[in-house]
Amino acid sequence: MDNMYGFWSFGENNRLGHTEIQEDQSWKVAASKLAFADQMRIKFDRSRSDVKAVIPHEKNNNKPAKGRSKARVEELLKGEGYNQKHADGELRYGEMGQKLGALNTASSQTVNSVDKRFKSLPASETLPRHETLGGYIFVCNNDTMAEDLKRQLFGLPQRYRDSVRAIQPGLPLFLYNYTTHQLHGVYEAASFGGSNIDPTAWEDKKCKGESRFPAQVRIRVRKLAKPLEEDSFRPVLYHYDGPKFRLQLSVPETLALLDLFDEAGAL
Repeated sequence: MDNMYGFWSFGENNRLGHTEIQEDQSWKVAASKLAFADQMRIKFDRSRSDVKAVIPHEKNNNKPAKGRSKARVEELLKGEGYNQKHADGELRYGEMGQKLGALNTASSQTVNSVDKRFKSLPASETLPRHETLGGYIFVCNNDTMAEDLKRQLFGLPQRYRDSVRAIQPGLPLFLYNYTTHQLHGVYEAASFGGSNIDPTAWEDKKCKGESRFPAQVRIRVRKLAKPLEEDSFRPVLYHYDGPKFRLQLSVPETLALLDLFDEAGAL
């Protein structure tokens, strides 16, 4: 019986030994394939003139000292820009490095221009959050006022887009002509405030199909009264930065302006 158990254990040892041999052979095959692929990659990198091959087993005699490397990192962290600090792109990255640097510079310039165009209003030009929007003043001059009334559409520059979107139908509106320094009224919103309701209105000559005043709302006349002079309506408004006044109106400001137009009489 002992011999029989010994026979089975011997067979088990033989079977395990055979498996280990197979695993060793499979690992050797995989290692040889990886070594061959690594050699082919190194040969491919050497054949390209615009890429510097990095070979693990070769000593790099051109490696900079630690002090120089640290100084390099500090210069990059100063934010002098990718394109400026990598002007030697042909040596380090070839043509691809120069293209990436140029794209980075162009994209940063585009972002800056977009930020200026779509910059939102500061807190000084908007109503406090706890106050309800009671009315809105739009701005024009002698050249644009006729188009405003003809199209029955008021508009402001792009940075007023969020402020104008708060306008709902029926909200009292007023029109300030900064050429004559007069406030005209009384109008009301005939639509919700939006962007580019009519993109052909006040069309930008440099950009066809785009309005210079895309923050728009459709209007209708509620009551045509005599225009108000600055000395009568300015004391009612909230001022910031000297003579500038807030275009968003609170409920008390709107009611005060409506009273002034009632006192002025019909046109």
